[in-house]
Amino acid sequence: MKINIKETAVFAMLGTLMYASKVLMQALPNIHLLGMLIMTITLVYRAKALYPIYIYVFLEGLMGGFSTWWIPYLYVWTVLWGVTMLLPKNMPNKVKPIIYIIVCALHGFLFGVLYAPVQAIVFGLDFKGMIAWIAAGFTFDVIHGISNLLCGTLICPLVSLLKRIEKITQ
Repeated sequence: MKINIKETAVFAMLGTLMYASKVLMQALPNIHLLGMLIMTITLVYRAKALYPIYIYVFLEGLMGGFSTWWIPYLYVWTVLWGVTMLLPKNMPNKVKPIIYIIVCALHGFLFGVLYAPVQAIVFGLDFKGMIAWIAAGFTFDVIHGISNLLCGTLICPLVSLLKRIEKITQ
């Protein structure tokens, strides 16, 4: 996964864009563009999308403190990247938006479930405690899922735009 100078600059900007978008939307709980951006850059840059994703993760830790809340960020966004990588490349154009929106929304709805194992380990929760932790955050996961569903509508147009920009700058 060697990258060139142009990709280094583009990935730095995309990772920073992800972080800036999250900061700008912090007043709204669990409403952000991250799921949509991760799916978009994964569909365009495939495996290399891990670079901007982990630039974003590093910026989160750098600015917010490398604490226990940050540990799940090391894998929770990679799950969305991995699922997106597994989607067939040759889906019919009419099906793509629906699948992308569903995947994006599911990641939001399941965010607390994905986040919970590390919290259980860090805070010494047993299985019942972990389920209680997930249940306590259910409302926020619903907000997150609905937000991702709405933001997911931007994936296809942004993929087209990024691919067009990539062709122009080749």
